[in-house]
Amino acid sequence: MTKLNYILFIVLMCSCSKKQTIDYPVTQKGDVEDTYFETVVEDPYRWLEDDNSEETAEWVKAQNNVTFDYLNSLPNRDEIKQQLTKLMDYPRHGKPFKKAGKYFFFKNDGLQNQSVLYMTEALNEKAQAVLDPNTFSEDGTIALSGTELSEDGKYLVYMIAKSGSDWNEIFVKNIETGEKLSDHIEWVKFSGLAWYNNGFYYSAYDEPKEGDELSASNQFQKIYYHKLGTSQEEDELIMADETNPKRMFGVGITDDKRFLLVSMSEASHGNALSVKDLSKKGSDYIPLMKEIEYEFHTQENIGDDLFVLTNYKAPKYRLVKININKPEEKDWVEVIPEGDEILQGTSFVGGKIVADYMENAHSVVEVYNYDGTFDYKINLPGIGSVSGFSGKKDESVAFYSYSSYNTPGEIYQYDFNKKESELFYRPAVTFNPDDFVVKQTFFESKDGTRVPMFIVHKKGIELDGDNPTLLYGYGGFNVSLTPAFSATRMAFMQNGGVYAVVNLRGGGEYGEDWHQAGTKLNKQNVFDDCIAAAEHLIAEKYTSKEKLALMGGSNGGLLVGAVINQRPDLFKVALPAVGVMDMLRFHKFTIGWAWAGDYGTSEDSKEMFEYLHGYSPYHNIKKGVDYPAVLVTTADHDDRVVPAHSFKYIARLQEYHTGPMPTLIRIDVKAGHGAGKPTAKVIEEYTDVWSFMLYHLDVEM
Repeated sequence: MTKLNYILFIVLMCSCSKKQTIDYPVTQKGDVEDTYFETVVEDPYRWLEDDNSEETAEWVKAQNNVTFDYLNSLPNRDEIKQQLTKLMDYPRHGKPFKKAGKYFFFKNDGLQNQSVLYMTEALNEKAQAVLDPNTFSEDGTIALSGTELSEDGKYLVYMIAKSGSDWNEIFVKNIETGEKLSDHIEWVKFSGLAWYNNGFYYSAYDEPKEGDELSASNQFQKIYYHKLGTSQEEDELIMADETNPKRMFGVGITDDKRFLLVSMSEASHGNALSVKDLSKKGSDYIPLMKEIEYEFHTQENIGDDLFVLTNYKAPKYRLVKININKPEEKDWVEVIPEGDEILQGTSFVGGKIVADYMENAHSVVEVYNYDGTFDYKINLPGIGSVSGFSGKKDESVAFYSYSSYNTPGEIYQYDFNKKESELFYRPAVTFNPDDFVVKQTFFESKDGTRVPMFIVHKKGIELDGDNPTLLYGYGGFNVSLTPAFSATRMAFMQNGGVYAVVNLRGGGEYGEDWHQAGTKLNKQNVFDDCIAAAEHLIAEKYTSKEKLALMGGSNGGLLVGAVINQRPDLFKVALPAVGVMDMLRFHKFTIGWAWAGDYGTSEDSKEMFEYLHGYSPYHNIKKGVDYPAVLVTTADHDDRVVPAHSFKYIARLQEYHTGPMPTLIRIDVKAGHGAGKPTAKVIEEYTDVWSFMLYHLDVEM
C-alpha cells in the first residue's frame, strides 16, 4: 500500500467509525423481577422510574452529555437551524370568535414563543392585546392551556401550564381594567372551563403528595364551581365519585346557559352523559346515556332539544336530537343518520347545521337544515383539513380555517346568504406552496386491508429509490391523522425529502370499526400496517431502506419502538418521541390507566399479558441485532407518558445493540409531552432531530 493510499484508508476508516465510537454511560442494572401469570419478567432498569432520585438525575445528565456532544458534532446544524428559524418566522392567525359584541382571536407574529389573545370591536380595526402569555416567563415555558370569557365580555378566565406539564392553574383577568384578580386555582388537569353567573365550573384533583406530582396515578377527579372573589377552599363541590377512583368528569354548559353538561369516562374513549336544567331551581341531573362504552358529545341546544353527536349504534357517528322532557332512547330523533363517511362534528351557524365529515382522512363539509334535510356542500380549496365553523346560530357569517401539508392555516369567512367563502387571512410564508405535491395513495397491509397514506414532496422528484423519506404514524385512540401544516416538516421537504403520513388502524379515519381493529389483541395490525407502508414506499421507488426514517410520538413512539424491534432492517433512522415503551407497567403512572381501553393491561388476563409482552418495545429488544440509528426524545416534565418509559427503553437498547448506528436519548428540560412548547424550544429540538436524521440518511445540504 502506498503512503498516499494508506493515508486515504485511515481517513476513510475514521469517517466510517464516527458512527461507532460513542462511549455510552454505564447504566447500572438492578435485580428486579415481576411474575405475571407464572411468567417471570426481569426489569433491571426499574430504578429509572424514580424521577426524584439523585441516581436518575445523574443518569439523565450523563446521557444528555453524550447525546449533545454527538449532536453538536453533526454537519449542517447551523444551516438547518437557520432554515427552521426562517420557516417558523411567519405570522399565524387564529379564527375570530365573537363574544359580547366583540371579536377575539389568537395571533403569533412569527417567532413569538406563545400566541397572544387579541380583541377588537370590528375586524377591520386595530386589535388590542388582551392576554400575552409571553409575559408569563422569560423563556416561554409557561403556556396558555385554556380560556373562557364571561357573557358580558368583562372577565377572562384562563389556564396556564408550566414546563409542558398536564397540571394547570387557573387565573382571572378583568379585561376592562387589565387587572389580574386574586382568584387562583391549582391542581387542575384534563379540565374545561364553563362560565355561569358570576363564576365558572372546572375539574380538578386533590393535591398530590410532594414528590409525586409528575408520576403518581391520577385518581378521584371532581367537578367544582368557583365564584369570583373567593378562595379555592370555598369552591362548591358539584360532582365526585368516591367509589370509582378512575372516573373522570368533564363539564360544559350550553350557549344559552340553560343546561349544565357533565361527561363521565374511565378510558381514552367512551363517555356517559348527564344534563341538568339550570333554569329550574333544585332540578336533578338527567342521564342521557349511563354507559361509558360509546361517545356522546352535545353540539347545541334549541329550546328543550339537545343535539348530540354519537357513535352509539353508528360506528361512523350520527347526530341525534334528545328532548330533555323525554330523554329515553325510544324518543330520540335521528337528525343526520350515519353515512358512508365519518361525521366528525357539527356547528350550528346561520340557521343551519354545518357537518364536518372526514372522507379518506380529509375534510368534506356539508350543510343541513335543522330537520336533517341536506341543503348543499361547501367547496374547499383542496385536500386538507377544516377546523370547525365559529359563529352564532342567528348570524349569517362564520369563520373556518383550512390547512394542508403545503398550506399553513388559512382563515375563510363564509356567508350563508351568498353560500360563498371569502379568504379572510392567508399567512405570508417564505416558500411557494405550489412547489409541492400533496397526494394520497392506498396499499394493502399484511392481511389484505386497504390502508391510505398521504405523500408530500417537491414537484419533479425522480422515483429512483434514492429520496430521503420520513414515514410518520400514530395508529391509536381513535385519533385521525388528517392533512396539517408543519413548518418543521417543510424544512425536511425543502431539502428534497419525501414526507409520508400513514393512516394506520387504531385511528379514527374510518370510524369505530377501524379504531377497534388496532386495539388490544388487534394491536399487531397497527405495526403490520406501518411495515406495509414502508415496503410500499420502497416498492414504488420513493426511497430505499438506506434512505428511510420512521417517526412517531406518544402512542406513535410505541409504534416506532415496536416496529423497529420487528423489522430493524427496514429503516435507517428511528425517531421515537415521548413513547409508551413499557407495556406491562404503563397503567401505573399518572393517567396511564385510562389507556387500558386501547391497550388492555398486563393484569387483565394471561392472554392479554402475553400479547402485550410480545410487542412491548422495552421487552423485545434483542441482543446482537443491528438496529437503525435511534434518537429517542422525551422531557423531564412529561406527566402524560412519564419519561421513565424512554429511560428504560434506551438503557436496554444501548446494552443490547451491537451495530454501527448510534442509539441516543435527548432529554429536554422544562418541557413536557409537547403541548405549549415555546417556538424557541421547537427550533432547538428539530435542529437536533433533523441534523441526526439527515446525517444518517446521507443527505447533503
